[in-house]
Amino acid sequence: MKFEGIYTALITPFNKDESIDWGALKALVDFQVESGVAGIAPMGTTGESPTIIHEDHLKIIEFVARQAAGRCQIIAGAGSNSTAEALHMTKVAASFGVDATLQVAPYYNKPSMEGFYRHFMTIADAVDIPMVVYNIPGRTGKNIDNATMLRLAKHPNIQAVKEASGDVNQMMNLIAAKPDTFTVLSGDDNLGFLLIAMGGKGIVSVASNLIPKEMNALCNATLAGKLEEAKALHYKLLPFFRAEFADTNPVPIKYAMAKAGMIQEAYRLPLCSTSDAVKAQMDAAMAKLGL
Repeated sequence: MKFEGIYTALITPFNKDESIDWGALKALVDFQVESGVAGIAPMGTTGESPTIIHEDHLKIIEFVARQAAGRCQIIAGAGSNSTAEALHMTKVAASFGVDATLQVAPYYNKPSMEGFYRHFMTIADAVDIPMVVYNIPGRTGKNIDNATMLRLAKHPNIQAVKEASGDVNQMMNLIAAKPDTFTVLSGDDNLGFLLIAMGGKGIVSVASNLIPKEMNALCNATLAGKLEEAKALHYKLLPFFRAEFADTNPVPIKYAMAKAGMIQEAYRLPLCSTSDAVKAQMDAAMAKLGL
C-alpha cells in the first residue's frame, strides 16, 4: 500500500451531553474527502480514544469507513497497551474494510524493545492488513528506537510509521536506513515540512481537521521539491501549528473548529475547555489565515 500525502487525525465531535454527534461526524468525513486528503485516521488520540468505550470506538471506525466509501484511505486507530485487545480491535476494524490500522506504542506499561517488537509482530502476523506503527513517547512514556523499528519494517504488513518522537536526528537516521517498502510519516504538523524534505512521505495531521487544503498544499509542494514555496507555506502555518498544541491535543483544534461552526465545543473529562490565553492564541492564528 502506498502511504503519501495528508492523513487527517480525525477529531470525534460530541454533543453537549457528551454523546457522539453522528451528523457532525458525517459532515467532517465529507469535508475531508472533498478537500482532497489522502486519508482519514479515526480513533487516534486526536479522536479522544482514551475516553470512548470500545463499542463506540469500533462504531466510529465503521461509520467513517462507510461514509468515506473508498473515496480516500482509512487508517483506523486500533492500538492498545494490551496486545490481546489491540489484536481484537484490529480484526474487527479489518472486517469493516479499512485500508490500514494505526498501532500506538503500548503506553503506561512501558515494555522493553523486545516487548514492542513482539507486540507489533503478533498483530501483523495475525491480521493481513497494512499497519502503521505510531511512535509518540511524549504520550506513551517510551520511545521505539530505530533498531527495533527497522526489525519491524521487515514484516510485509508493517509498512509505515507515524513518527512523533520530536527527535529530528532519530527521524533522519531512520529514513536513511529504512527499506524502500517502509514509509515514514510525520506525526507533528510543525515538523512535517522538515520530515518530508528529508525523505518522509506525508503528515498525519491535526491541523487538517480545519485546514486540509492548506496542509495539502504544504505537503504537495514539499513532495514536489518546491522547497521555497513549501517553506513559505510552513512559516505561514506555523502560528496555527503552535496554537493547536498550546494545550493538550485535541482541545485547541476542537475549539477552533467550534469557532468555525463545524462542531460543538464539547469534550469528555478529563479533557475540558482551554484557557482564555490559549483561545486568544488560536483566535490570532486563525485570523492570520483568514479563518
